[in-house]
Amino acid sequence: MKVLYVATVVKTHIMTFHIPYLKMLKEMGWETAVAARNDYDDPDDCSIPYCDTYFDIRFERNPFKPGNFKAYRQLKKVIDEGGYDIIHCHTPVGAMLARLASRKARKKGSKVLYTAHGFHFYKGAPAVNWLAYYPMEKWLSRMTDVLITITHEDFTRAKKFRAGRVEYIPGIGVDIDRFKHGDQEKAAELKNELDIPQDVKVFLSVGELNSNKNHQIVIRALPDFPDARYVVCGRGPLTEDLRKLSVDLGVGDRVILAGYRTDVADFYGMADLFVFPSFREGLPVALMEAMSAGLVCVASRNRGTDDLLAGSRLLFGASDLDELKEKISLALNTDCSDEVEKNSRHLEEFDLRHTLSLMKDIYLETIGGR
Repeated sequence: MKVLYVATVVKTHIMTFHIPYLKMLKEMGWETAVAARNDYDDPDDCSIPYCDTYFDIRFERNPFKPGNFKAYRQLKKVIDEGGYDIIHCHTPVGAMLARLASRKARKKGSKVLYTAHGFHFYKGAPAVNWLAYYPMEKWLSRMTDVLITITHEDFTRAKKFRAGRVEYIPGIGVDIDRFKHGDQEKAAELKNELDIPQDVKVFLSVGELNSNKNHQIVIRALPDFPDARYVVCGRGPLTEDLRKLSVDLGVGDRVILAGYRTDVADFYGMADLFVFPSFREGLPVALMEAMSAGLVCVASRNRGTDDLLAGSRLLFGASDLDELKEKISLALNTDCSDEVEKNSRHLEEFDLRHTLSLMKDIYLETIGGR
């Protein structure tokens, strides 16, 4: 069997989310390929484990950028000549172009799977999102043999589409054991590396520095917590804007933009509180990792956190600064062990071993046991 994974970028998508799945496919004896843009600062750093063939397709994140016409032609050539049994696409642009480019291949028997990591249209989304993305996804669903959703809200909506079938999987999974037991020695070393006093409270966020991740609201809350440091793991277009905001608010020395990190498990071990302020999420891996690490989690209300933290007293409105401050104070000044214990029990559903098993069943069912 041959399978092609398609996503917009390698470093911040394929490498972040899909390596366990490529490994599983290789262990099944399948031949694997990846088509995605090389988004490494040094292109030579791009090395994808468990991938037999890599195609550097220069996708643009904005679906309307003219560069995607060239990307479409490149991808169509890969698909037409590849003879893939399964084409599994991810991310809005990668999935859009992959499904359009797979029409000829589907007539020859290829099966197209699309994992929606969070539709851009959702309850409370701006009208422009519904106008731009909903009709497109509904139309493209006709070119989709299996549409996989990772939140209950998206699953309910996708069942109204015309995909061959619609499946629900509880996210891409999290390796619970990896984050469960923090190394206190490494945590102390990391604090020293970041010049954080050992007795200071550390608020942590993990995610790309963009407007949707909404890190700015935590920076705006920080003046109310003068003994705390705010650490963000991630990179993105708002790096300098966030740095300037922190300086303007007088907290520049207490906001640490740590950039893209491969040792994020040590950051969870160092932190006292995880803050997740996104406006929109599918099923956020970073939040699941923080839950696995036993961190108290203050998070904004959205469909992803609703699935993970249903009933939590530490949820806040993503635009409500006062409510965020209230929830941080609650987390710091009360015993939240009940929240941590509840999160730990609930997270078993999202364990990586479970999601790998579900995905394997979908692959085998899709090819009819071949």
